[in-house]
Parts: sequence; C-alpha cells; structure tokens
Amino acid sequence: MIDISALRALVAVEQHGSVVAASDVMGFSPSAVSQQIKKLEKQTGVAVLERNGRGVLLTERGLALAGYGRRIMGELEELQATLLADPAKPTGLLRLVAFSTACRGLVGPMLGRMAAAHPTVEITVLAEDPREAVQRVASGEAELAVVHNWNSVPLVIPENLVHEDLCIDQADVLVNGTHPLASRTAVEREDLLNETWISTPAGAICNEALLQIFAGLGRVPDIRIYDPDFSTHLAMVEQGVAVALVPRLGRPQLPPGVVAIPVMNPIQQRSVGLVYRKTMTASPNIRIAVRMLREVAGELPLPQG
Repeated sequence: MIDISALRALVAVEQHGSVVAASDVMGFSPSAVSQQIKKLEKQTGVAVLERNGRGVLLTERGLALAGYGRRIMGELEELQATLLADPAKPTGLLRLVAFSTACRGLVGPMLGRMAAAHPTVEITVLAEDPREAVQRVASGEAELAVVHNWNSVPLVIPENLVHEDLCIDQADVLVNGTHPLASRTAVEREDLLNETWISTPAGAICNEALLQIFAGLGRVPDIRIYDPDFSTHLAMVEQGVAVALVPRLGRPQLPPGVVAIPVMNPIQQRSVGLVYRKTMTASPNIRIAVRMLREVAGELPLPQG
C-alpha cells in the first residue's frame, strides 16, 4: 500500500525542484521529506530520486509515479471540495494571493464582508506579482489568486487552472501639476518619449507594460527609479522628479500637486481576473470569495469591460 503522505512529498519535490524547496512548501524539515521519499521507495520497490550534483532528479519511475500522484491529489481535493464540503456552512483555510493594488482595492473590502458573513472561513493573503501567484495556485500553495493581464503583456495560465474575468483596470500617466503635459486631457506614447520615469522593478509585469508602450518607436523609457510600491511613485511625481504609469485600482486619492492623464492609442488597460484549480470549482470557500470579489469590483469606478 502506497502512503498518501509519501506520494505528496514526491509530487512536491517534482513541482519545486528539490527536497529543500519541497520542505519549505510543505512545512516540514528536509529530513522529514527525505524520510517520506525513502518510505515511498520501500513501498514501491523502485528508486524515485537520483543524485545530480548537490541536487536531485526524479528517475523515470519517479516521474511516472509523480504523475499518478498529481492526479490522485487532484481527485482527493475535488472530493473534499464537493462531497465533503457543506455549501451552506463554508469553513476552513483559504490561501489567497493577489497583486498589491488588488489587495488594497479588492481583497481588503472582501475580507471585511467575509468576516461579517462567514467568520468560520480563515483567509490568509500574500501580495505577489501575477506570474508568481499563478504558480502558487497551480502547485497547491494557494487556493485562489487575483491576477492581471495587460493588453500588451499576456499572462500564461496552466491547464489545471480556471481563469475568470473580474473587471477592467486602466492606468494613467501621473505628472506633477507644473509639468507641460499637466493641462492635457489625454496623451499618446509619442508625447512621453523624453520623460524621466519611475517604474516597478525590472521583470515585473507593470514594468513590462511600461516598456511595451514604446515598442516600435525605436526608444525605451528613461527609467531612473525602480520601486515596487506605487505610493512611492506618487511621492516622486509630487516632488517633480519623475512621471509614472499607475493603475486606478487601489490608487489612493492623488495629492493636490499630481495630475492623472489617460494614455491613448493604445489605451493602457489590464484585465483583472481570478485563478483557481479546476478541482476547486465547487468549493464553497472559492465560490463565496469569488462572489464577494465580484460584488466589490462592481462597486468600483473602473472602466466597463
């Protein structure tokens, strides 16, 4: 008889690439995960891992067994989310991952509603870029993610996930009130070629969206400041040292000295969506959280999709 815990350990090693990484995700020590792998090898009579320098690789038998393990884990999760869950009494832990502006604009209000209506549901929230959020849900480290797709930077969704559209968010260029563009009702990308920018860190999706604005113009934006927090972007614009591309979702009230200008041709929009595993489709916790997030999104002054 194959032990489910041992099989889960092998799947974690396959998904995260090492025993140490798997132990971090599972909340066990590396030696405990190694013991589970040894137990699995004893139960099956085959080697599932082999040394590769300082790391490990799954053997051919190990890869096959991990494939069966993923399917079994999925079926168990689906069973727990349907037959073993009471839709009238949602309870338990829901791990949610969202990008920072969604945490402020969508998740925060949802948490208040959930606490009032369903106090038995415990929600933890981690702020991460959409690519990392998708991988956490795909690998089982989280149950639900709020993500975004810029019209210029698509997000890849693995086959084991469901993606639901939630709302449309638009980004504006923020400039100081003394800036020559401050009186404009809209700008095009050619108007922004000679500006000094503050941006989210290189590699972040919002940074890539900024770079894509200038694609085909033979120039890249002159980014002098990198910071992940849009509050810092507002401060730098207020001080007149840079301009910034900042989404409307979760954006605080602009200081008196900062002006927001829409960018046209193309309009800078991103589609905000929800991602969860297909096996969790019927989960009461997922369905209630999705419904409440939709309610919050419907009340926000965002563009209509």
